[in-house]
Amino acid sequence: MDVTIAVAGVGMLPAYFSPALGVAQSESAPGVVVVHEAFGLSDDIRAIADEFARRGFHAVAPDLMSYGGQVRCMVSLTRALSSGVGRPFAEIAAARGWLSDRDDCTGQIGIAGFCLGGAFAIVMANRGFDVSAAQYGALPKRLDAAVKGACPVVASYGGRDRFLSGTAAKLETALEAAGVEHDVKEYADAGHSFMNHSEAPGWMKPFTGSLHAGYVDTAATDAWERIQTMFDKALCNP
Repeated sequence: MDVTIAVAGVGMLPAYFSPALGVAQSESAPGVVVVHEAFGLSDDIRAIADEFARRGFHAVAPDLMSYGGQVRCMVSLTRALSSGVGRPFAEIAAARGWLSDRDDCTGQIGIAGFCLGGAFAIVMANRGFDVSAAQYGALPKRLDAAVKGACPVVASYGGRDRFLSGTAAKLETALEAAGVEHDVKEYADAGHSFMNHSEAPGWMKPFTGSLHAGYVDTAATDAWERIQTMFDKALCNP
């Protein structure tokens, strides 16, 4: 269902909410903030939120590109990622708070991001979340600072994604050095966006050749199970 979330100093943030399935009315469930890829809050991201709900988590996916055209929003999001501050961080934090304040939420909240959202999931891992899932997310410039004191991280990359070549190994090294619980895996037969069914919009296709993007069932299935394992441990049995 579509919802709106109040963000201090910003206004109302459109989002998609999918309540956890199989939870009795008198019970509560943990939550997940799902951060979309560079295409915005698409039907594919809504389907991913629904998948988290099927797996027992309240899932909310905020629209971080709701306030202007795609180019303007992409520039703003990229600058925020580079600086580590800005509107999208406030919006993600507001989405977390919105979930935590629900009477049917345990207050244990994870973050899961894809592509652009995967980069945010890495940066946000030490900013109040209980677990983070980063799917093919680029690394921040100050990686060591980003993972210092981070929550448990599960991350997945495609070995055929030349844009992010070597990223999985760099992230694993940094998490290991920081003493952060982690599960980082690179799938040799997958490229970028191997868990997503959506295709890049026409204006982006000239830039995506080296990504070898596309859904890969075997990699996606395994990645989902790894996410489930880490999230169950961190959110359901903390």
